[in-house]
Amino acid sequence: MFFSFDTLTGMFQILIVCMGNICRSPMAQSVMQADVARRGLAHAVQVDSAGTYAGHQGEKPDRRAMALAKSRGYAQIEKLRARRVREEDFERFDLILVMDDLNMDRMRFACPREHQHKLHLFLEYAGFEGMREVPDPYRGNTQDFEQVLALCKQGSEGVLNRVATALP
Repeated sequence: MFFSFDTLTGMFQILIVCMGNICRSPMAQSVMQADVARRGLAHAVQVDSAGTYAGHQGEKPDRRAMALAKSRGYAQIEKLRARRVREEDFERFDLILVMDDLNMDRMRFACPREHQHKLHLFLEYAGFEGMREVPDPYRGNTQDFEQVLALCKQGSEGVLNRVATALP
């Protein structure tokens, strides 16, 4: 496993990516930030999120995602605002976790060759068995958002288990 730990900042930086950065990736970011704090890794791991689509730039997460995350103790989701992946993200982040194949294709197209090794599907990187992608709940119902939050919780544990072994 190759990590390009940022020795300048002393932080291992993770970017989580979905399409609009209003449902899946902010939910995953909120869960992972809470897990980072719970594990006492806030001094070493930083988590951010972005989208491949700029149509929601500056917006808060989807109201359903916020309500569910807040009800489960992930209130930090309220502070997040949607943004699009930027060119400098490919260099800045040590690990870029993408929610689905469509957005992975977009990221591979945009990502410089020297940073391609940082791109992984969120669930596959987490060692999740049975599903490759986190489904987009945007056009769905409450159960769809519940499923995404559950996948984010399981995925976050797997990701942080792997990352923790690579930290100095």
